[in-house]
This record gives sequence, C-alpha cells and structure tokens, in this order.
Amino acid sequence: MLSCMFLTISTTGSAEDPATDLGFLLHKHPGKVQAFSTSHGIAHVFYPEAADERCTAALLLEVDPVALVRRGQGKGRGGAPDAALAQYVNDRPYAASSLLAVALGSVFRSALGGRCTARPELPEQARPLRIEIPALPARGGAQLVHRLFDPLGWDLVRAEPVPLDEQFPEWGDSRYVRLVLEGELRLADALRQLYVLLPVLDDAKHYWVAPDEVDKLLRAGDGWLAAHPENGLISARYLARHKGLTREALDRLELLRLAEADGSEVEELDNAVGETEEKAVPLAVRRREAILGALRAAGASRVLDLGCGQGQLVQALLKEPAFTEIVGVDVSMRALGMAAKRLRLERMGEQQSSRVQLLQGSLAYTDKRLAGYDAAVLSEVIEHLDLPRLPALEYAVFGAARPRTVLVTTPNVEYNVRWETLPAGHVRHGDHRFEWNRAEFGGWAASVAGRHGYEVAFVPVGDDDPEVGPPTQMAVFTRIDTGTQKEGEVA
Repeated sequence: MLSCMFLTISTTGSAEDPATDLGFLLHKHPGKVQAFSTSHGIAHVFYPEAADERCTAALLLEVDPVALVRRGQGKGRGGAPDAALAQYVNDRPYAASSLLAVALGSVFRSALGGRCTARPELPEQARPLRIEIPALPARGGAQLVHRLFDPLGWDLVRAEPVPLDEQFPEWGDSRYVRLVLEGELRLADALRQLYVLLPVLDDAKHYWVAPDEVDKLLRAGDGWLAAHPENGLISARYLARHKGLTREALDRLELLRLAEADGSEVEELDNAVGETEEKAVPLAVRRREAILGALRAAGASRVLDLGCGQGQLVQALLKEPAFTEIVGVDVSMRALGMAAKRLRLERMGEQQSSRVQLLQGSLAYTDKRLAGYDAAVLSEVIEHLDLPRLPALEYAVFGAARPRTVLVTTPNVEYNVRWETLPAGHVRHGDHRFEWNRAEFGGWAASVAGRHGYEVAFVPVGDDDPEVGPPTQMAVFTRIDTGTQKEGEVA
C-alpha cells in the first residue's frame, strides 16, 4: 500500500488564552482544510477539533511514489538506497519517515522558524503540547525513542510498540511504534526536534543528502542538539552516515556546545573568590581589564572577539573610542542574539552601531571575513575544545586570519587549590575539556608561535601567587613581520 503519513499536534487553553491560538502559530486557519504540494506528494492540514479549551491540528502527507522514483533516479551515495518503488511503500498506512520531516519543514516553515507576524508574542511562549504519531519506524525500538526524546524536556514520552499483526500476537512487534509526546514547550522547539529526529529514528533519508544538510541540521538543532547526549548518533543518522558531513557537523556542534555552555558557574566562582583583600574586583572583570590593556599596548583599533558569547567583552570595547571596529564572532545564533540584546543594538545610535558587528561563524574553519584585523581575542575559549580540535582552531586564527596580535586567556589549573569552594581534582566548569598548568600552556603557545611566525609573551591575570601562579594565564602573540604576505593576510 502507498504511504500516507500522519501526525497530530494538540494544545489546551481557556477563554482568556484560547487553544485556537495554535492556528496563529502554525499559520493555518482552524476553520479551513488546506492542501499543499510538496516535492514528495500532497500535504493536507486540517483541524479535527478547534475550541478555546482544546485544539488539534493534523498533518496528512499523501506520498506520490512515482515522483519519488523520478527524483531518486541517478542518485548515488547519500540519497535513497535505490530508486525502486518498493523503497517508498510501507507495510502499513500512516507510517512516518524522513518525508514527513520534509513536509513539516515546508508546510510549517514559519512555525519552525518561530515567526508569527499577526501575534509576534506567541512563538516565545511555551504551551501545553501533545504530539501523536500513530506509526513511526524506530530502528532501535522504544528504547532509542526514549534516548532521543527524554533529554528534551518532555513530561511524557511514550513509545508503544506496534504488533506485526494484532490477530497473531505471537508474531511479535513490528519495527514501528506509536509515539506520544506531552509537555510544555515552545511549538517551534517541538517542531525542530521532530524535523531532526523523525529521519533519525527511521534511519533512512528518502532524498539526496547534500552538504547543505549540515546547515539544516544545525539550524533545526539550535538550542538543544549540541548538548544532547546522543548528538553523535543523531548527526550520523540524519546525514545518512556520510562520514565527511558527520565529522563536519560534530566539529561545529563541539563549538556550539562551547558557545551554549552556561558561563554562570565560571562567573560565580570568579566573583565569589577571585578578589584581592584591598579591592574586591571579580576575576572576570580583571580579565577584561587585562585584555583591554594588552590591546591598547598593541595599538589595535580593529578587533575580533572570537567566541564572543553574550558580548561582555564587546560591550567593554565599545566604551573606548580607540577601538574603531569591533567584530564579535560566535557559532551560536542564540548567543549572538543575547549579545545583541546586551548591547542594545536596536536602540544604538548610527555612529556607535557602525563600530560593531556580530557574525555567526565557526572557529574550526577558515573565514575570509576575519582576515586583516589588528587583533583577535580568544578569552576562555580553548579549554572548552577537545585537544584534537585545537589544531583546526589554531590554523583558522594564526594561519588564515593572521591578525597582528592574538590574545589567548585560559585558566591556570595550578591555582585551583586556592579556590576554597572547588572540590579537589575538579575543573572550574563542567564543560572544560582540559585545564593547563603554566608549563603546558607555555609549551602550546610557543609551538603555535613558532609554526605561524609569531612571538609570544605571557601576562598573569589576577593575583600572581608565588607558589601556584595567577588564576588566569594570558598569552600575547605578536606577528613577526617578514615582508612576505601570508595566507589570509591583507596587504
């Protein structure tokens, strides 16, 4: 039988907060039955119920197998397994697959993006949601369903195995489950999770997997995938086990995890203990002051803040007119959005706003936009990366962008014994992959300088303890002018 794929989205409400607001969020009127052409068939959206107290939207996708065969012809690795009609015929109706995820992305594009022109406040509000898919292929069974959805904030995740034949229970269960999700989430978050995890559970993508699928994965996974304990499996399956694309996705997720790591633990430790008796100055503040002093000493005016996070350093740089161009770079759009709010970019005057720019970018890859600047800052960044990832960051900054000055700050693990609230043997933040002592940091910095034509000096940040050194160590790299322009350098 031909595939018909089906899911429902329900919410509850009241007269003051009607459930029919679901129609605004989905951009589909509850009083209409609508049909949409997709690349794989016809998608129907209708509302089995629509009242203030409860509203349910249904998506039914009628797959056109002939169109799928035509699209599948000539596809090699990374597309459908083959172009046979059998690949697009299910053994039961209403079974979801990667094609339903494509329909979600097409029919509910605005809802996935968290946009609602008529009621712009609605997408940011969490709502009580119930999502049901009566037949979902799950290669890994109910256990895998829980591994994928349990970490995502749902109050209820139910995956009931569907028997091969209800009349013959001894035959056992099929590879399908009936999925029910219940919880209070933003609708956009719920739809993005489904967009990624439906093809992951199916473990098949019935269309060509191109390099831009990595961008789609990271956009839909923004805010949840980087920290997901199964992000390796999710990436591999979503990208049809294409090794190169999976490696790229995991590299970028590594940096996303860095950007999305909650820095409050570090700030709290800095603020609570990183003070001198004479003047209670938080270590975070002293670190920024040390960076600003080094930038002034270098005569820098055009500065990159690589891994800018929520924009604390960018904000400090903007207060000094000597820094005429400031660019904050981060892999996380969420972090950049928080930085924009911190800086109040929307209300900033034209002269001030012309000095600052926020860019989305990964420090694991070369980026021509970053070439030609006076200085670049990597403040509390490198320790969040796995050591095998450091060479990629090193080349992107020192080998390709090649600013005249590079500042790198990182914790000094020797100083950890002075933190009274830090248990012995613990790093300062749960997301730190390593913390170096002074010799280890010095060795790394010297080797980087030697490979890329820089000199390096070291500056203590915070009280320089005679036994264990400072709490933060900073390396100041200065490019050696050889008269030869190197890759990424602007003449």
